[in-house]
Amino acid sequence: MTTSTTRVLALLEILQGGGIRTVPDLAARLGVDERTVRRYAGHLLDLGVPVDSVRGRYGGYRLAPGYRMPPLMLTDEEALAVVLGLLAAQRAGLVTTSAAASESAAAKLRRVLPKPLGRRLEALLDTADFTARPRLAAAPETGVLLGLAEAALHRRPVAVTYTDRKGRSSDRTVLPYGLVAHSGRWYLTAADPTAGDDGEIRTFRLDRIAAMTVQSGSFVVPESFDPAATVLDSLAQTPWTHDVSLRIRGSIQHIRRHLPAEIATLSTIATTTALDDTHRTHTDEPRSDASTGPATADEHTGWTHVRIRAERLDWIPPVLAALDRPFVIEHPTELRTHVRALARRLDEHAAADQGHPPDPPPTTAVTGPRRHH
Repeated sequence: MTTSTTRVLALLEILQGGGIRTVPDLAARLGVDERTVRRYAGHLLDLGVPVDSVRGRYGGYRLAPGYRMPPLMLTDEEALAVVLGLLAAQRAGLVTTSAAASESAAAKLRRVLPKPLGRRLEALLDTADFTARPRLAAAPETGVLLGLAEAALHRRPVAVTYTDRKGRSSDRTVLPYGLVAHSGRWYLTAADPTAGDDGEIRTFRLDRIAAMTVQSGSFVVPESFDPAATVLDSLAQTPWTHDVSLRIRGSIQHIRRHLPAEIATLSTIATTTALDDTHRTHTDEPRSDASTGPATADEHTGWTHVRIRAERLDWIPPVLAALDRPFVIEHPTELRTHVRALARRLDEHAAADQGHPPDPPPTTAVTGPRRHH
């Protein structure tokens, strides 16, 4: 939906509040000039909405007396799709800075639906529950999100004010390639023309963009460019406390099931080198894996280099155990300590007498990987 269409609908919403609205007031609320307000009123007339023009000192626009918007003509499936879509966006943390925007939109939708359908949707919302917890994330400004979307669509440069993860603010002009929603946040992939002839590809969090202005000019996006893959790769390469380097004897496909792209970068090792037997497991015999089926020759002869950047190391040994593949820890040395500690705990639990359960684990539980935000 274009910005002009959105504002025409916003004008209709204002007029439905009743009374006469002056042109200067409407222009201020819509963020346009008075001439544009008159043009929007003409658009409503073209759509069959009876907008009265009231002349005089206190004149302006109003809806014709007695006019009411007709019920929204949606099938049960269409109404369900819209309401659940609004709810899903809210729980995923993808709404804009107006936290109540999706709730008010859903309320307005239910208000204009036929009563029988509205009651059925209310019943669903009152009785449904969700296993996934709602994401609480800082949301971008509505104007920033929509403005960047238009600029990316029409290939227009934008000037932005951006605050990085260290709290440093800067003004820059970038070429917006695409927008990506990931883990409850919006990201912008863009080229920075100041970084070389072709420009360095950067990833920006939209909630850290304080302002944006569309600039003149145009640009071309490379045909092979993938915004989503770029964001995941950028997140995986973000510097953290620990830089973990591993070699794992297994296919990239198998490793990816346990280490997604935003957590680790993977690359195939072209030639197998001699491995230090003290730093790897000794499971060279063919075996069957319940999660992946029989191991293939490629998984037993090919090695994959894995690089992980993490704030903590304690979540990595359980992942390596779940992979069930030979591995080599290149660095850091502290990771070997965590792996050996997990191995001892597993051995103790396996050897425990069934009539005498082992002592409970330490209070510091092993947690999952900390994702970059």
